[in-house]
Amino acid sequence: MKIFMTGGTGFVGKYLAKRFISEGHTVAILTPAVGDRDLQMEGLSYIAGRPTVRSEWQNSVPDYNVFINLAGASIFSRWTPEQKKILVSSRIETTRNLVEALPKNAGHVTFFSTSAVGYYGFHEDENLVESDATGRDFLARLADDWEQEACRAQGKEARVIVTRFGIVLGKNGGALGQMLPLFKYYIGGPLGSGRQWFSWVHMQDLAEAFIFLLGRRDLSGAFNVCSPNPVRNRDLGKAIGKVLGRPSFMPAPGFMIRLLLGEFGSVLLKGQRVIPRRLLDAGFRFRYPIIEEALKSII
Repeated sequence: MKIFMTGGTGFVGKYLAKRFISEGHTVAILTPAVGDRDLQMEGLSYIAGRPTVRSEWQNSVPDYNVFINLAGASIFSRWTPEQKKILVSSRIETTRNLVEALPKNAGHVTFFSTSAVGYYGFHEDENLVESDATGRDFLARLADDWEQEACRAQGKEARVIVTRFGIVLGKNGGALGQMLPLFKYYIGGPLGSGRQWFSWVHMQDLAEAFIFLLGRRDLSGAFNVCSPNPVRNRDLGKAIGKVLGRPSFMPAPGFMIRLLLGEFGSVLLKGQRVIPRRLLDAGFRFRYPIIEEALKSII
């Protein structure tokens, strides 16, 4: 397969590109910083362009039959009005431009578009599956709009797969890249009450889910890409502390998180208990379904 990827220079994108190439596919990454590429290997190429801007890069889109749309500014920041605009445009405009560039008859195309478990909004202890409704907070509405934009590709007969990511755990970056230093300096622990659910996925399982879904032409629509065993935030802290051999009792007060991070603080202090029901029903099996084993393999 010839794969076209946005967001391919990021934490998840680099891993996915390597994994697809190892399967014999070729990957082209759309990036404005072609000269700064740090991932080079046979089967990988780069296309110059900004995905949020209509330009020459769109002319190359019909040459590909698989699209992996990962582009989107990081949510890990204080959500000022200006930052919210960036979060929206980096997702909506990128997806709109990509769908626009697809040929009118794209029945041969598989279009993967990223979303997040934040789609469901904040919840307590109930299990959430793909058929559950979207939430009403900013992140949930953004995820819903992002998914709807991707689903426009169905109008061009493309097979659309929406991947709702849990927090991705992997080496050299992501959420663990921010958490591990705290534990190493003996100041790691639960956020707020620690009771909030944390839906997560090991990077390797995420990549294998993509490989699995690409090969199943009978599958389409939304899929939760997260471990079947979400954990409470306090239990995540305990697992990290155990693997590192560090204490995990130093709490971060909720009021301080809200003071420092504003609206984004609620994402850390609340959560959702998400289950990958459709992947499990389709026969996908996770290599790292348990948080402690996943952390051991990474750390």
